[in-house]
Formats: sequence, C-alpha cells, structure tokens
Amino acid sequence: LEDKSKIYMLVTEGIGIGEIVSWGTDVEVKNGNTLPLQSIPTGSYICNIESRPNDGGKFVRSSGVQAVVVDKIDERVGVRMPSGKTKWFNARCRATIGVVAGGGRVEKPFVKAGNKYHKMANTASNWPRVRGVAMNVIDHPFGGGGHQHTGRPKTIARGTSPGRTVGSVAARQTGKSRK
Repeated sequence: LEDKSKIYMLVTEGIGIGEIVSWGTDVEVKNGNTLPLQSIPTGSYICNIESRPNDGGKFVRSSGVQAVVVDKIDERVGVRMPSGKTKWFNARCRATIGVVAGGGRVEKPFVKAGNKYHKMANTASNWPRVRGVAMNVIDHPFGGGGHQHTGRPKTIARGTSPGRTVGSVAARQTGKSRK
C-alpha cells in the first residue's frame, strides 16, 4: 500500500504487477477494484463477495470462478453464483470486479500415481471408496451374503426407487460386445 504496509488480496484475471487497484464506495468500476454491490452494474462479473457488510469476502473465491450481478431490489442485490443458484445479498456488501485468476488449474494431468493418491486422500473427496459387495446388507443393495457377489442383476431401470439406483442405471447393454 502507499503507507508501505502489505495486505493479501484475491487477484483477478488481467491484473499485472504494479497495476493500481482501489476499493471503497466511490471508485471506478474496473477489473480488480472492490466496491459495494449497489455500485456494480447489472451483468458484471464479480468475485470475493461479502456475506455481511465489512466481513472481508466469503463467497466466489476459488480459482477461475465468477458470479454475475443479475438484479437489484431496494436494499438487496441478486447474484447468480457459480452453482447457478441466485443468492441475495445486502446492497452494502462489497465484491471485487472480475474473474478469480488461476482458471484451468485443475486441468493439469496428474503424471504420477503419488499425486493422484494425495489428491484422493484429502478430506473433501469421496475417498476411500468402499465397494458395495464389501458392505453389510443394511448398508447397500449389493451387501451381505456368504461371499462377495452382487446377488442380483446389476442393471436396473431408470425409474427405480432412490435407494436401489446402484450398478448400471438404465444400461442399454452390458458386458463384452460379441459381434
């Protein structure tokens, strides 16, 4: 900053070293600037949105994502989130103009098995994945029995009840193609 202090901020795509960014109530609407939602025009890409005024930003912070300002009613601003859902915020909540930098990060190949192992071992993933036949009969439709086998057809209809939609759902064909 101008007073030689340092802060951490979320960088948007297109921002370079030495570029000037600003935040406040009466700043220009340009990439990287942070301003209240009521000052941002409808249709603008935004990121780092506050859930309550002055909390520092909680939403839309992952690399390569953005939200869109879609509507303004009284003291509320409607924002279409990356999930597609519209969420309403206080008009005094601040947001940063632009798309979070680092898009395409997840498209890099793993290259080594160890990298894949550590990715799958993190707590947010469904890992380890337990086979249905290894479970008890109460835990999965394929569970139970004297030895590990499905015990029923793995191909089931699309309209089957939610607890039974395991295996090949509405498969046109299964097994080896013999022509």
